[in-house]
Amino acid sequence: MALSQPEVPAPKSTGLVKSSMIFSGFTLISRFMGLARDLVVSAALGASGNIMADAYYTAISFPNLFRRIFAEGAFTAAFVPAYSQVLEKDGKDAADKLARDALATVTAFTIALTLVIQLAMPWVMQVYSSPYMDNPEKFNWAVLLTQITMPYLPCMVIVALLSGVLNARGRFILSAVVPTIMNLFMLVAVIPFRHNPQDAAVALCWAAAASGVAQAALLVWGCRRTGAKIGFAVPTLNPEIKALIMLAIPGALAAAATQINIFVSQWFSANVDGARAWMNYADRLYQLPLGLVGVAIGVALLPTLSRAVQAADHDRAQSAMDEAVVFSMALTLPATAALMGMPFFLIDGLFTRGEFTTHDAVMTGKLLFHYGWGVPAFVLTRVLTPAFFARKDTRGPMKFAFASVAINIALCFGLFPVVGVEGLVIATSVSAWVNVFLMVVTLMRRNTWSPTLRAQASLFKIGLAGLGMAAFCAAASYFRAVIESPLPQIAAKEIAILGVCFAGVLVYGLLLLITGAVRPADLKRIVKRQK
Repeated sequence: MALSQPEVPAPKSTGLVKSSMIFSGFTLISRFMGLARDLVVSAALGASGNIMADAYYTAISFPNLFRRIFAEGAFTAAFVPAYSQVLEKDGKDAADKLARDALATVTAFTIALTLVIQLAMPWVMQVYSSPYMDNPEKFNWAVLLTQITMPYLPCMVIVALLSGVLNARGRFILSAVVPTIMNLFMLVAVIPFRHNPQDAAVALCWAAAASGVAQAALLVWGCRRTGAKIGFAVPTLNPEIKALIMLAIPGALAAAATQINIFVSQWFSANVDGARAWMNYADRLYQLPLGLVGVAIGVALLPTLSRAVQAADHDRAQSAMDEAVVFSMALTLPATAALMGMPFFLIDGLFTRGEFTTHDAVMTGKLLFHYGWGVPAFVLTRVLTPAFFARKDTRGPMKFAFASVAINIALCFGLFPVVGVEGLVIATSVSAWVNVFLMVVTLMRRNTWSPTLRAQASLFKIGLAGLGMAAFCAAASYFRAVIESPLPQIAAKEIAILGVCFAGVLVYGLLLLITGAVRPADLKRIVKRQK
């Protein structure tokens, strides 16, 4: 592959933690915009009392199944390490040629897949949401709205590949900014129709599809601004692309295995009116730490590890993994504490208004509690996976994912008849912890990575601080009436939940300092550029 190209130095890195903080900062903006969108959507569509809610969340969730397989799964596993390696060894021109060819091939494939699925949607929906067939109106709306949202898939594959190009070049801002586009499009689209559930759902789905085009266009522009010669080309299956596909297949299968978990949960939830909406709102809150921490650190960690592996620098790779695990848990445990300590308080304070009832808040809160204890595992999965991908090992995560799928499916079938929708979330969290256990044991057995004594001590202290915050949140939930009584009744619950969350973060930060889990010197160090 262009062996005559001169070597170029690796792009300047801002350091793992600083890169993660950049990504997390912009992701935080996106998540808050997403929360604002969901506040309006929940009031407009509700959950258990409106067929448009289930149809809309079906239309949003279905293309995401494929997005996570082809975009986040396959390309994260294969493209970023391959692009980073070519960039290091053969230069920018060779790396950009690989990116152009990969972009053309995967775009053509996903566009063809999208067209086939759109044409076959009535039959596909009979499998994905078979319980809807008892309600023809809900079924027909689910089919139509999902056909509208499907073009989001090829756009997101383009976004994933171009984000990989930018991240490998040390540019993280644009790939962190693009999710805000979808939230902005959908928020603007739903506001004029917030009193008409049918029109609101249709507008939201069209906005989702349009936002995909806008995100892809922004990253094309961003890549060109960095000097990357990325453009559309004729699809090809040259030896480099064939090698990339072979490397991507295990990653795609691993992501597909994870999506089987989601598919099973979605299929069961279709049997309960409003369940897909409840799971979506619970998902929105637990995805906040996952997006801010797990995805951010994973995105920043993969290029760092890839360069360390290429340089055979074991100490650098060990240090990066230790820092990533400790830092991710320090940022994740306060979210876990809040989700488990006051789940109903959070959901009721944020969403109960308009068509979203107290019953919906109670059911969503139950799901949120079980997502809460799974959040550290969801984040750790994102943090540990780059340790395999950086070494071009996509088979290991695939095997672990299939093992977790088997456990998840067995638990879904066993728990759903007993505890209902809660059983689906319990199964998801248990299978995530199994996945993490298998990854850690494998990394330790291969002498690839194991937490140092210093990292273990930090994790223990962080755990103590998390327990303290959880106790604070549980107490706040118990004395909720006392907290809300002096506040203006028109916004008592909203003010109370914001105040408790802010106070909880202060409590957690104080406990981190008291236990010595985080020292002032550490805070100064992590914001400095790492050489």
